[in-house]
Amino acid sequence: MIASVVGLQALALAVAGVVFTFAAFNQPSISIAGAVFLIVLVFALAAGLAAVSVNAFKGFRWTRSAAFVWQLLMVAIAVPALLNGSTLTGLVMGVPAIAVIYYLFTPRVVAYSLRTGGGQQLL
Repeated sequence: MIASVVGLQALALAVAGVVFTFAAFNQPSISIAGAVFLIVLVFALAAGLAAVSVNAFKGFRWTRSAAFVWQLLMVAIAVPALLNGSTLTGLVMGVPAIAVIYYLFTPRVVAYSLRTGGGQQLL
């Protein structure tokens, strides 16, 4: 479940990067450098989250901390959205993040992520 939610978040970031790219070509920008930086940053985050998703599916332990930090950032964005009246945006960003945070600390996920990947168990 964690890998799929993080994978969907990576896909959403990639779609946002494509939207930002089209907007950079179709709308006037105050700062071209800022627009390029934002596009590169969003695509880099999408690639990083995709790597976390794939490696979480494989059972690598480092993915738990990366997924946890990303979900904390999502909650930090969702709470102000909820408080400012953007209920749908806040729920879409907050509910999956809280679910992933919960599941990251369940015994099954912790046991699964103690592997080094490739089906090998650590002793």
